[in-house]
Amino acid sequence: MTESRDPPRVDDGVGVPEPAEGETWTVGAVVLDRDGRAFAQRRGPDRRLFPDCWDIVGGHVEPGDTLLDALAREIEEETGWRLSRVRRLLGVTRWTGDDGKGTRHEADYLVEVEGDLDRPVLRRSEHTAHDWFGPEDLWRLKENLSPGQYLVHDVIAAALRDRAGGA
Repeated sequence: MTESRDPPRVDDGVGVPEPAEGETWTVGAVVLDRDGRAFAQRRGPDRRLFPDCWDIVGGHVEPGDTLLDALAREIEEETGWRLSRVRRLLGVTRWTGDDGKGTRHEADYLVEVEGDLDRPVLRRSEHTAHDWFGPEDLWRLKENLSPGQYLVHDVIAAALRDRAGGA
């Protein structure tokens, strides 16, 4: 894509970690709708990591990308939306998948996007469904997971608490 766009606005105080040489990083985005519910998409049953589980928008940071470059790219690739604002760093986590690719560092952000929130353009080869989650729906984010795998639940819960607190 060669279209020139303005970079997203990044709120004051938002941390953007600098990956060290040899580290593998992923990024995640929590998008809230006008009712304060968080977007999640269900990973396909054939995915190697976390099959048939709910996930936030995100993915791997490619060589040469900054974390925010990767965040913008993944949002557009997975939903068709465009990153317009990075409001808050929700947290940085280290995790190891069962795919043999070692430890990953993940930076998750609360973001705002441009585009039709009612019509995300999902990659059907990767995701089979999407939904919006409020506080009363958080339990669903734990489906098909063991207790040590509640990262998506915890990140979305943190974003919803922020929203409830007026952040």
